[in-house]
Amino acid sequence: MNTTRKPSISLGCALWLLPLAASADELNSADTAWILTSAALVLFMTVPGLALFYGGLVRTKNVLSVLVNCFAITSLASILWVVVGYSLALTEGNSWLGGWSRLLLSGMDADSLHGNLPESVYVMYHLTFAIFAPALIVGGLVERMKFSALLAFVALWLLLVYVPVCHWLWGGGWLQQMGVMDFAGGIVVHTSGGIAALMAALMLGPRRGFPRTPMPPHNLTMTATGGGILWVGWHGFSAGSALMANGAAGMAMLTTHIAAAAAALVWMGIEWLRFGKPSVLGVITGMVAGLGMVSPAAGFIGPGGALLIGITAGAVCLFSILWIKRRLGVDDALDVFPVHGIGGMVGAVLTGVFAAESLGGRGLAGDAGMLAQVALQAFGVGVTLAWSGGVSFMLLKGLDLALGLRVNPDEETEGLDIALHDSKGYNP
Repeated sequence: MNTTRKPSISLGCALWLLPLAASADELNSADTAWILTSAALVLFMTVPGLALFYGGLVRTKNVLSVLVNCFAITSLASILWVVVGYSLALTEGNSWLGGWSRLLLSGMDADSLHGNLPESVYVMYHLTFAIFAPALIVGGLVERMKFSALLAFVALWLLLVYVPVCHWLWGGGWLQQMGVMDFAGGIVVHTSGGIAALMAALMLGPRRGFPRTPMPPHNLTMTATGGGILWVGWHGFSAGSALMANGAAGMAMLTTHIAAAAAALVWMGIEWLRFGKPSVLGVITGMVAGLGMVSPAAGFIGPGGALLIGITAGAVCLFSILWIKRRLGVDDALDVFPVHGIGGMVGAVLTGVFAAESLGGRGLAGDAGMLAQVALQAFGVGVTLAWSGGVSFMLLKGLDLALGLRVNPDEETEGLDIALHDSKGYNP
């Protein structure tokens, strides 16, 4: 029997705080069943959840392009993760990158264990995160990017950004050794993906007619359906990150739900006061903002912390959209950076506050105190912003020279469904 073990890391908190789920000698059937379920839930978040959520937000002529993007990214990321991503992200290597021991998953069989889980289940669970992170980026570049350039960017970004950052925080890497806390991806997924989406939006430029021409969502029913799937599936994202069917998983599920509900209500309330009527899109987007902001903290905090994080998410992410889109004129079409990027960053920093035992949390990662942990969290966010933003810029610049990033004006006017995929989302 092959057993893959991760290096233990001495932190001033319980071992369950580490998403590595360190070591055990025997398979635990209950934990295995829960992580199998969680993997299915997180995959369900992307297809069909995110596909429907994003698909409803674009114009009719581009709906199929969004669906194709999500399904293609799911397929591409899956193969890259199996071939090389998992080995470099989550096997034992050095502080910066994992090793080559699981290239093409070599040496892994049905009896291989990671802690008390089958290693195949551990691989599959993290595979769903590796799918969701680049799929998020789609929202920043919809309706104007070439499909070929998108696939090339996703492949390179996954290997050069997501894999290293995943190792730094979840694979025994240097940020984890320092004590940076990220329970379910506020830094690894949302910060890294959010800044990449912003870079793509800036490099591509705004859609034709933005901001003068109204570009309302074509099907909010579709968006609401996708949003509902995200809310349910997110429990696999957060509660599954405990890698055990235990109290940490239960608390992560509860705090995730509380934060999402609070953020939805706050967003709705602000819209109601500012614009006279609450919108369905506002409630849904607020919910997603709450989910993103609580992700880094979910298993570390208590219900009170979750409530405050949700309230913060509903206000901060809403005003971030107004600032970025209206004041700065950046066409991050589906608001990936203000909702996921800023949400993930703020949530990561607030983890250093609400994880404190004095505020109902499960304890900080070290003994230096709350201010030191907050500074450490901000450092982890800053490093990820710089790495993902810098690498994304260079990748986009190179691909623009090699392939061209943007479709031509006629194709953009016609819509990507016909121009790139020879199909219509809706036929008479």
